[in-house]
Amino acid sequence: MKLIRVGDAGNETPGVLLDDGRRVSTAAVLDAIGQRDYDEAFFGGDAIDAVASWFADGASGEELPADARLGSPVARPSKLICVGLNFRDHAAETGQAEPEEPILFGKATTALCGPDDDLVIPRGSTATDWEVELAVVIGHAARHVSMDDALGHVAGYALHNDYSERHHQMERGGQWIKGKSHDTFAPLGPFLATPDEVGGDAGDLAMWLTVNGETRQQSSTNQLIFGIAELVSHISDFMTLLPGDVISTGTPGGVGLSFDPPIYLKPGDVVELGIDGLGTSRQNVVAAS
Repeated sequence: MKLIRVGDAGNETPGVLLDDGRRVSTAAVLDAIGQRDYDEAFFGGDAIDAVASWFADGASGEELPADARLGSPVARPSKLICVGLNFRDHAAETGQAEPEEPILFGKATTALCGPDDDLVIPRGSTATDWEVELAVVIGHAARHVSMDDALGHVAGYALHNDYSERHHQMERGGQWIKGKSHDTFAPLGPFLATPDEVGGDAGDLAMWLTVNGETRQQSSTNQLIFGIAELVSHISDFMTLLPGDVISTGTPGGVGLSFDPPIYLKPGDVVELGIDGLGTSRQNVVAAS
């Protein structure tokens, strides 16, 4: 299945995206089982199974407008955990050795937005950068899970652009979260794909990103240093991963910081990105008001 949320920010209706492009609301299905949205309660219980059963029976219901805004396919999760230097070519372009274990940092969940929402350049920013990434959404809660069991805790996958303000990230003191958490810095979607849509572990999906039509990143999830099962297992040793939590698994080479001189985004730019099986997204770059 491909789970979507459609409508104005803060007032999205949950639904599914069908193969023919139609968007069908799941609001009635969720209401019948005491659920309202794609949130922690939805992913942690049996609600996703109920939606899957309804989907298999033909997914009949109210159609949602084809031209309406798509929101993040996950209602605000408890955590958005990111993984640094997790692509071989990205580690190489930074001049750093491949990490011996995953590098973890946080991104504020208030950065989440829809896949085609505008990217707002923060006030005073001169170093806003792009990062196409595969996001993993947790299903059942994960605490000290083994690698063998880890994929059983995955509800699905989504396309993510882990925008970064490099000066705030590296030159303002403190942790990377400063450069990662501005509003609109985490467009997610267009949809959440359940594991059956992408081969279970999403381990060999082509991914790309362009700026103003020029290719900047092009790689595959087969270049991940630490794969999905290892990441879920590792992170669950340090914190409880709750249903709906998002893990962004790292970006390949080609970020703006890697150029000499660096290339950063400016108002008027257009960023487009995609991952096979997870759709595409597009962000118009605008200045903060």
